[in-house]
Amino acid sequence: MAAAAAAAAAVGRAWRGARLSAAALLALLALALLALTAGRGGGGGSGVEQPGSPPPPPPLLPPGLREELRQRRRDLRRLKAAAGGGEAATGGLGCGDLSLATGVSVLGWGFTKVVARAALAGGGAVALKSVHGAGREVRQCVQRYGAPGGCRRLATYKLLKEVTLLQRLRHPGIVQLHGQCYDNSGDPEIRVTAMLELGSPLEMIQLLQTPWEERFKICLSLVELLFYLAHSPLGSIVLLDFQPRQFVMVDGNLKVTDMDDASTEELSCKEDNDCTLDFPTKSFPVNCSAVGKCEGINEKKNLFNAYRYFFTYLLPHSAPSALRPFLSDILNATGDLRYGINETLKAFEKVLHLYKSGLYLQKRPLLLKDYISLKGFRMVEGEDYKCWPSYSHLRCLLSVHSAEEAAAICNSQLQCQSFIITQQRTWTGRPLASFQSSLTDLIPDANAVVYVKRSPSSGERL
Repeated sequence: MAAAAAAAAAVGRAWRGARLSAAALLALLALALLALTAGRGGGGGSGVEQPGSPPPPPPLLPPGLREELRQRRRDLRRLKAAAGGGEAATGGLGCGDLSLATGVSVLGWGFTKVVARAALAGGGAVALKSVHGAGREVRQCVQRYGAPGGCRRLATYKLLKEVTLLQRLRHPGIVQLHGQCYDNSGDPEIRVTAMLELGSPLEMIQLLQTPWEERFKICLSLVELLFYLAHSPLGSIVLLDFQPRQFVMVDGNLKVTDMDDASTEELSCKEDNDCTLDFPTKSFPVNCSAVGKCEGINEKKNLFNAYRYFFTYLLPHSAPSALRPFLSDILNATGDLRYGINETLKAFEKVLHLYKSGLYLQKRPLLLKDYISLKGFRMVEGEDYKCWPSYSHLRCLLSVHSAEEAAAICNSQLQCQSFIITQQRTWTGRPLASFQSSLTDLIPDANAVVYVKRSPSSGERL
């Protein structure tokens, strides 16, 4: 075991900051696996069925491990059978593309898998997912059964399950599968690699510092994803390991990237008491249906997790005051599971409509009359006073519905003396307004208007 631990530590050091070829990375992974094998002794075969291939002969494995393998094989076959009626998105990349990939660097690893970034020979980059031979799942399995080969095979079934789900589920909120490699010709311990859309980790602390409109977009995208999962072609799907770390950002859009712990099965039951949905701080009763399933439990679990991990942090802070009652309703209704996903999506769409249309601004005093408009000019952009949450780190740059709303914002800020509606647009189509503490140099621009606050006493601009 000491040799195995030392090898795994060496691989970990090599991974951190390493930029390797795909072949070199696979060799490092194999080193850790072989070290584990040496430390634990033999463990039987480690082959994994390829799609359409006959099952391998039963290996000489401990009975408990054989039973776990049988269950995972059965679950995978059931999932493939359920998905068999639809068209699978297999992706265009295969083992040949993987062998030519360069610049591989490990992005991170978890309980079961390791994820790396790789540059493709034809341009672009992908995320590579493979079984983490020195990960906790394999190590704990080896501690239980003393069979490294069988334990790696057990972990590989989780990756195969994820690939199968990604082949069938198509939604903007699910990371795209670009291809996969079932390699039986190389190292026998490394069999499956999934090639996925590359994203960046979701950083909640950074999200809390972004404008409310961007945080609302994250929550809306999540609700749309959960609506799809509740009505997916495979039935209602629950994300059993629902954590922010299971999501990535791709071009500013939220996507779930880890599906190996997703389940298409709703909990079986005999009576309502079998269906209690428990969380650390709350429990919810769920009905047992006539067919012996906890009715809607997958949808409810996803929705409450969205509430406690996303909505409570991202929705209320710095939201427009007129929208806060609507957001409070969403928080209360999802926090108590009074809303299902259908009602939640409708509530989010209502808030989006109010925000995009400007209807939330009704019954406000008209303040633009207190400003002089200088048509045909724009201000020199540069560093100025800052506000939160701004779209710029250098100055106060905020999303507005109109010049009237920008005037109200300028009036509420002591430093503001002028503003301009820029040509920049947010994802909702709203323009960004730049606010400044003084009237700087003006530049001729036929399409621009500078609004300058009038002097309270003279009516002249400052």
